[in-house]
Amino acid sequence: MEEHKENSDFQYAGFWLRVVAAIIDSILIIVIVIPVLLVIYGKGYFSSGKFIAGPADFLLNWLFPAIAIIVFWYYKSATPGKLAVSAKIVDARTGEKPGTKQLIIRYLGYYISSIPLFLGIIWVAFDSRKQGWHDKIAKTVVVRSKKP
Repeated sequence: MEEHKENSDFQYAGFWLRVVAAIIDSILIIVIVIPVLLVIYGKGYFSSGKFIAGPADFLLNWLFPAIAIIVFWYYKSATPGKLAVSAKIVDARTGEKPGTKQLIIRYLGYYISSIPLFLGIIWVAFDSRKQGWHDKIAKTVVVRSKKP
């Protein structure tokens, strides 16, 4: 069993709380990205049927969100959605802020968690420490303060 710091001031953030955070983050990304894509590609963007419509599509839908999320994790230990629900990402062993390498591994771990029908993300609902596969791979946990 992996050793980790138990901090009585925190509790693990559960599945539904993390779903709410993800919805908030998704809405923010959509509000920023869609108008720009419409200016660049026009209304035909949505009916093109292409996986990636061009360089701007790749930058706005793949690169920008990855960089934004990792930067938020690095500076705030959370995305805006997690901040809204008072949750943050910490190192599973120490309870401290994760390192940059851990954060990049965690982000890439989302793809691994998503591939088999989102099983790695749904895993949060059943895990004792509320870790998805991406958390387990990166050795992180998502916590909330127990204090009001």
